Amino acid sequence: MFVAPRRSSAGDARSFGPGPQAGADAGAQPGDAFGEEVTLPERTIVYIKGHSNWDAAFETLVDALKSLKEYLDKQGIKPTGAAMTIYTQTDDSGFRFEAALPIAQAPANPPKGDIAIGQAPAGKALKFVHRGSYDAMDATYEAITNYLDDKRLEAKELFIEEYATDPTTTAPDKLVINVYVPVK
Repeated sequence: MFVAPRRSSAGDARSFGPGPQAGADAGAQPGDAFGEEVTLPERTIVYIKGHSNWDAAFETLVDALKSLKEYLDKQGIKPTGAAMTIYTQTDDSGFRFEAALPIAQAPANPPKGDIAIGQAPAGKALKFVHRGSYDAMDATYEAITNYLDDKRLEAKELFIEEYATDPTTTAPDKLVINVYVPVK
């Protein structure tokens, strides 16, 4: 079963399963994907692993993405697509992640320290769009969980947020985030 993060209005985080029927988030626009089947392409990424509690989630992810951009700038490498976060583990207290930027090819001199080169998840996934603040993603993740349950689909043990708008420079209430749920 898909288990995604959720923060209540009181600020506590918890994982959740089936709940009351929820619709797409209130910021959705006509044409936004909701459960659209896609195939994620194979992509080389530069990434940094980390973990965070839910209260510091957005700030932690933004800081990680800024570190990656600084590394790429110093190396003279341009990203070939949008920034993303690959969530590798979630629980009530927080999550583990890989903040990543796609690149055309691995650099001649591999990074050292916390930054690494790897492959983004590829293959069959479902795409959902969230518009609005990162803190308001509860409704989107609840709707995703309900969608998967209704369709009796089983998700893999990770999910991806791809930032259609740059979270390091976009106003928090203007974010557009594509959520990809790889399915088995």
